[in-house]
Amino acid sequence: MRAPSLLLLLALSVGAAGRLNVLLVLVDDLRPALGCYGDPLAVTPNLDRLAVQSTLFSRAYAQQALCGPSRTSLLTSRRPDTTRLFDTGSYWRQAAGNFSSLPQLFRERGYYTASMGKVFHPGIVSNYSDDQPYSWSEPPYHPSSQADKDAPVCLGEDGKPHSNLYCPVDVSAQPQRTLPDIQTVQRAARWLQDRSGRAEPWMLAVGLHKPHIPLKMPWQYLNLYPIDSVSPPAQPTRPAGLPPVAWNPWSDVRHRDDVRQLNISFPYGPMPGFFARFVRQAYYAAVSYVDELVGQLLEALATAGHADNTVILLCGDHGWALGERGEWAKYSTSEDATRTPLLLHLPSRSGSLAGFRRVSALHRLQTRPVEGGAVHVSTPVELVDPPPAADVVAACDAPVAAAAVAFSQYPRPSVTPRADSDQPRLRDVAVMGFSARSARYRYTEWVRYDPATMRPLWRHLVADELYDHAVDPLEAANLAQAPTA
Repeated sequence: MRAPSLLLLLALSVGAAGRLNVLLVLVDDLRPALGCYGDPLAVTPNLDRLAVQSTLFSRAYAQQALCGPSRTSLLTSRRPDTTRLFDTGSYWRQAAGNFSSLPQLFRERGYYTASMGKVFHPGIVSNYSDDQPYSWSEPPYHPSSQADKDAPVCLGEDGKPHSNLYCPVDVSAQPQRTLPDIQTVQRAARWLQDRSGRAEPWMLAVGLHKPHIPLKMPWQYLNLYPIDSVSPPAQPTRPAGLPPVAWNPWSDVRHRDDVRQLNISFPYGPMPGFFARFVRQAYYAAVSYVDELVGQLLEALATAGHADNTVILLCGDHGWALGERGEWAKYSTSEDATRTPLLLHLPSRSGSLAGFRRVSALHRLQTRPVEGGAVHVSTPVELVDPPPAADVVAACDAPVAAAAVAFSQYPRPSVTPRADSDQPRLRDVAVMGFSARSARYRYTEWVRYDPATMRPLWRHLVADELYDHAVDPLEAANLAQAPTA
């Protein structure tokens, strides 16, 4: 049993009078760069403390490494092939079917549901309404400062503001003297306080935008990661055995002002080593910024008196490559693009978060990572699941399905990289990569695809990949193209 249906089962498995509240936290572009996932560089004390009282899924995978399709899959528990959403240009209820969403199921069962920040992908993907009137009991909240997300506020070497990838900022100097995720958490904290004492169970979904690019965070978080402590990517160039169709040319990163000035050749030119370390530094700083905000949210939950009766599910919508195999961003079927953290806190089984107080990483520069969770699940799991099982008790007692393979996919417009390879429009999809991740191996087939019928042409194999994670965690040696004896 995996994330969405498990969440519904756990919350509804007791009588109506004792139903558990639900806090769903979605973090944009979050790879497992956390202390609790064994990352020695990460300074994430609040997420580590949550993990100590949670089930930690160490091999959780998104179904497509792009925000719109991934969030639609997670929130409808249907794969991109079913939602017919591989890009950000359509609404699943119109393109594929009037499927029920996870918050809709809660709402139909007597829950008060609310959305704050980036939960559904904005725009046509959620019908310009965050899937209203189906999913939420009140109008979804979006922070006003999100309108300035790509504003030229990143100071360059010339002392002028730019739209950069690397973007530490002085919050007080921002257009609204704040940042979107700060506004979202402040709003959620007030909402939690307002729900105190009410008998009606609730589901609150909070979506944080960082560490999505631009890598914009309060500049103080850079102090946690002196540049000399940030290592370059272990495998900084494209492996010889990586098929051209599998390559993620990170086009959106290239469009940023500071990256454009580097004059990196398309599609395989490597990012200069000095700049690669700055990007990695900024990503980790943005993750620590997110950790601080999650700490504030958990403290607000405890202060409002909800800690003992609230299930918490925290995950990313997919991962993000930090220079591994020469790739940056997502847009791939690779381990770095598809793997994301997944933490599930059950107050009756994992211990209470009552009295939780956030730990400011900025005042604990020597914070030692806490690795692991109360329960550690290493079986590969997905961010989708079949409809809830009839046997609720059995499902709760056995939270991981017997199937030990997680599936992901990604579309391409051609067999060789081009400018729109990262985000092709639906009508331009010519190849689809289907990837299966077991406990040890990842196998991917890239096959021809017919966008008119929305069907893969399995007999037309373009390329394949096979990686043995027991000896090759970076997926640098493609065994499918290795010479045979």
